[in-house]
Amino acid sequence: MSAMTQSIETNVAEAAATDSLTDGFHLLIDALKLNGVETIYNVPGIPITDLGRYAQAQGLRVLSFRHEQHAGYAAAAAGFLTKKPGICMTVSAPGFLNGLTALAHATTNCWPMILISGSSEREIVDLQRGDYEEMDQLAIARPHAKAAYRILHAEDIGLGVARAIRASLSGRPGGVYLDVPGALLGQTMDALEGQKSLIKVVEPNPDSVPGAEAISRAVEVLKSAKKPLIILGKGAAYAQCDDKIKELVETLGFPYLPMSMAKGLLPDNHPQCASAARSLALKESDCVFLIGARLNWLLSHGQGKAWGEKGAKKFVQIDIEPIEMDSNQPIAAPLIGDIGSTATALLEAVGSDWKKPSEDWTGAVRSKVKANIEKMAPRLKNNNSPMDYQGSLGVLKELIAENPDVVLVNEGANALDQARSIIDIFKPRKRLDVGTWGIMGIGMGSAIAAAVETGNQVLAIEGDSAFGFCGMEIETVCRYNLPVCIVIMNNNGIYRGDGTNWSGGEDPSTTVFVKGARYDKMMEAFGGVGVNVDNPDALRRAVKDAFASRKPTLINAVIAEDAGKESGNIGNLNPSSVVAQKRYPQAKNI
Repeated sequence: MSAMTQSIETNVAEAAATDSLTDGFHLLIDALKLNGVETIYNVPGIPITDLGRYAQAQGLRVLSFRHEQHAGYAAAAAGFLTKKPGICMTVSAPGFLNGLTALAHATTNCWPMILISGSSEREIVDLQRGDYEEMDQLAIARPHAKAAYRILHAEDIGLGVARAIRASLSGRPGGVYLDVPGALLGQTMDALEGQKSLIKVVEPNPDSVPGAEAISRAVEVLKSAKKPLIILGKGAAYAQCDDKIKELVETLGFPYLPMSMAKGLLPDNHPQCASAARSLALKESDCVFLIGARLNWLLSHGQGKAWGEKGAKKFVQIDIEPIEMDSNQPIAAPLIGDIGSTATALLEAVGSDWKKPSEDWTGAVRSKVKANIEKMAPRLKNNNSPMDYQGSLGVLKELIAENPDVVLVNEGANALDQARSIIDIFKPRKRLDVGTWGIMGIGMGSAIAAAVETGNQVLAIEGDSAFGFCGMEIETVCRYNLPVCIVIMNNNGIYRGDGTNWSGGEDPSTTVFVKGARYDKMMEAFGGVGVNVDNPDALRRAVKDAFASRKPTLINAVIAEDAGKESGNIGNLNPSSVVAQKRYPQAKNI
C-alpha cells in the first residue's frame, strides 16, 4: 500500500468516527449533487475507487466502464443530450490520458463535460521524485479543454466544482478538467463549515440577444436572397429550443439542410428538407443562413466546387461565440447570441407579412429531392445475401420510421456515410455520431449514455472497424442490462475486406480482418443476445426482436467484402501517391 493511499484511509477512518467532521470524498459528492448531477461515468482505481463507492451510496448513479475513453465519450454525449455537464471520473496518469481524448472531443463539439481525475501530490510531481503515476495532469489538460482547475484544499472543493460547472456551460460549452490530488479526498474539516463552503451555480449561461442593428441587418440580407438556404448544425439541436427553430424555419420558408446530429429538429421528411438535394442546394443558393453550424471541414469550409461560384453567396450566422464569425468565409450578418433568443428576435422582426422565396427555387429543390429519393428507393429494397449497405440500411430506415423515439448511434466509414444519408430521423437529438472530429470509437460510450440519459431504446450501427475501438464495452451494456441493439456491418475489414498484401507476402493486407468473424458470440459470452444474419429479411426480424425485448443485443450483419469504398465519402482526404500508382497496380483499385 502506498503512503498516499494509507494516508487517505487513515483520514477517512478518523472522519467516520466523528460526526462533526466531513472529508474531501463527501464534499466533492455533495458539491456535485447540489448542482444537479445525477450520473457519473467512470473507471474505478487508485485514488478514486472509494469516491465511486461513496457516490453510489449517496444516491448517484455510477456506471463503471472497461476503459476511460469510453466513459468519457459517454459523459460527452450526456452533455449534448441534457445540456448539463456530463461527469467522467478517472484514475491518475494513464487513466487521465485515456479520458483526455474524450475531453478534447467534447470541447471540439462544444458539449459540456467535466473530467475529474485523481492525481499525485504537487510537492512530489513538481520535484519529479518518481511518485506512483506521477504526471502534471493540469498542464497536459489545458490545451485540450475549455478550462482546467486543480483543488488543493477541502474548503475549496465547492468553489472548484462551481468553477468547473460554470466554465463548461457558459458561452460556448466545452470540456473542463478538474484535478483532484489523492490526499485532498482524505482531508477533513468541520462538517458544518464544509456545507457552508459549497456553491450552487446560478444561471451559468444566461440568454444573450443580438442587438437590434444586428437583427435588422440579418433580416435585410435574408430578405434580399433569391435562393436562400438554411443549414442546421448540432448546436441548434443542443440548444433545445426545438419549437422556436421549427417556427423560424417554417416562417422563412427556406429549404434547409440538417447536419448529421441536427437531423430530426424538423422531421427529415419535412417538405422544406433538402438533404436529398444537398449538392444542388449548396451550389445554387445565393444566401446561406447558418444556425448552430460552423463552416468547418464538414462543409468544405464554405468554398470549393461544391459551393458554386466563388464569392456568389452571402452568409448569415447565429453563434454564441463571436470569434467563430469570418472563420472561413466573410459573414455578412453575424448574430452573436443564443439560438433561442436570436430566433425569437428574428421572428419578431420578420413579422406576419414575410414573403417566402419563389416557387422557382423551392420547387426546384423539392423536385430534386423527389427524384433522388425515387432513384435510391429500389436499391434499399434488395434482399441480397451477403448484404450490401443499401439493402441492410433500407431495413433499418424502415424500423426507425416505425420507432421514431429510438436513439440512433452511428459510426464507421461506409457505415456512417451511408446511414447518415439513408436513415431519416424524426425527432430532435435522436442521432449521435462521430462529431466534428470524425473520431472513431464513440459508439458504445454514446450508446450507453443515450440509454441511461433518455431511457429510450438505442440502435447502434457500427462499422466492424469502428466497433474494434470500443467493443469491450458490450460487457458494460450487459452488466447494466441496457436497451441497446448493436448492428455491426461486418465486411471483414477497414473500408473493405478484400484487400491484398502488395508485397505478395503471407501477412494479410493492412486493412483486412479475420474472415467470417462472429461478433455475436462476444455478446453471448457476456449474457446478451447474439444474432448472425446475412440478408435484410433476417436483419429486420432480429432488430424487431431486440426492440420488443429491450435486451442487450448484438447483430453480426454480414456485408459483402467489396461493398464499401476507401474512406467512405472522404477519400479525398487521403494523400495520393504518384509513385504508388506506377509501382503498385493494386493502388488503382482502392
